Amino acid sequence: MTARHLLMLLAALLAAALTARLGVWQLDRARQKLALQADIEAEAAKPALTNAQLGGYALHRRVVLRGTWDARHTVWLDNRPMDGRAGFYVVTPLRLSGRDDAILVQRGWAPRNVAERTQLPPLNTSSGEVEVLGRLAASTSRVYQLGEGAGGTIRQNLDTVSFGAETGLRLLPLAVIQTAGPDDGLLRHWPAPDLGLQTHYGYAFQWFALCALILSLYVWFQHLRPRLRRQQP
Repeated sequence: MTARHLLMLLAALLAAALTARLGVWQLDRARQKLALQADIEAEAAKPALTNAQLGGYALHRRVVLRGTWDARHTVWLDNRPMDGRAGFYVVTPLRLSGRDDAILVQRGWAPRNVAERTQLPPLNTSSGEVEVLGRLAASTSRVYQLGEGAGGTIRQNLDTVSFGAETGLRLLPLAVIQTAGPDDGLLRHWPAPDLGLQTHYGYAFQWFALCALILSLYVWFQHLRPRLRRQQP
């Protein structure tokens, strides 16, 4: 074997090993996401937490909370489609009964006025004590935005810490995604959490396919093609 052939072999083996390793890494990431999904399902299967049990924050845990809405601090998160329609996610702080703190509740979805974006639909918010069923999340829904974002009633995202400082509310460092509660006319067809499993599987397939392509090209150009040329009359 000449030095050139040896160099080509080493380059092909190195490239194939690298792409195969990247494929294995993507499969490992998928396995980690599957383990995370199992943890989420295990938390969701546990008994729901009440007001008095919110000392330990277990994400994805079901909750049954009682409190009163702080309606004057309701925020409408823009650019949140649901069922193929443009609209808002409605977020209102819930002042927890028997406690001196509050928690942000992503209550549901409301449609946008296509003719006038800033005209908000009517919102039925009870003034008395309510019972809210939902699950704990790290924060309310977030989408990509440029810069810090503006304040006001309509916003792109809502940061719990800065919103607490803005309103003077003592907010818990998490949020509730409401699944049931008072009849307020809001939709709650929340999308299932996307852990990106199909993305990892897709990348793994691409890396393994590239690995196979590299080996195939090496065998073709370094062995099969020269042999076929020698056999030609």
